[in-house]
Amino acid sequence: MSTPVKAKPFKRKIIVRRIRKQVREQPRGAWKIAYADFVTALMAFFLMLWLLSSTSADYRNAISEYFETPLMVVFSGGQSNDVTSSLIIGGYGEDKTLASGQVSKGAVEDIAITATNAGRLLHMQEVVRLKSLKAQLEQLIRTDPKLNQFKDQLQIDLTSEGLRILIIDAKNRPMFEIGSAILQPYTVEILRSIGRTLNQVPNKIGLSGHTDAANYQGGSGGYSNWDLSADRANASRRALITGGMAQDKILRVVGLSDSVLFNPADPYDPHNRRISIIVMNQKAMDAVLLEGE
Repeated sequence: MSTPVKAKPFKRKIIVRRIRKQVREQPRGAWKIAYADFVTALMAFFLMLWLLSSTSADYRNAISEYFETPLMVVFSGGQSNDVTSSLIIGGYGEDKTLASGQVSKGAVEDIAITATNAGRLLHMQEVVRLKSLKAQLEQLIRTDPKLNQFKDQLQIDLTSEGLRILIIDAKNRPMFEIGSAILQPYTVEILRSIGRTLNQVPNKIGLSGHTDAANYQGGSGGYSNWDLSADRANASRRALITGGMAQDKILRVVGLSDSVLFNPADPYDPHNRRISIIVMNQKAMDAVLLEGE
């Protein structure tokens, strides 16, 4: 009898699967920076909305016009950059020569730059002030029924001398009686309304009267368009002061006859008969004062 053969025990293969988890790097502070930028921008936005809601429409228009002005144009129209020529800086210390007491070149340049920047800043402030006044006058003309009906005869613009306000004759509606310096009643109303507004700025005022090329008729003693234009400018000055404008704001009153025509193509055009009110900038005021010396 044969011995039975024992079967070998079956061995299972044990397979171990190891799952390796990838550890992601935890976010640190990047989101905080982005959130801070967002909050800062949001705060600036609401601050801008608050500023816009707390200012008048005229003031907003003036600010808008200011930013439309190229800075290089503003700068070039300011005071001269050659400030060093007007600065006389002596030495100090024992040696008054160039040895030990001389102020350094860098110090002179720093002072010159500071003076130049101050001049530019003052000029920019003056431009903003005149543009704001222009916006106020335009708003006054639009809202005042007495002025609005004469809007075609009122022109306001900025010139090299400052803010110019023109009161122009029309063919059927002159500002003065024919051949006279007597103001029409509606002209008096216009000047009085403008006079009160001009007090809002410290700038001085220049007035000039203009006529057309027609020779003055009926004059005695050599009375001519030169005299007529000067008398009309002076009559306008009195109306402005009666309307509330301070007397010391007047710096110049002149009559120019037909020497500066509004319409050179037609010397007899009624638009050549006009009164020009200049709210003078600092440069124009300095030029007038220099002429008087």
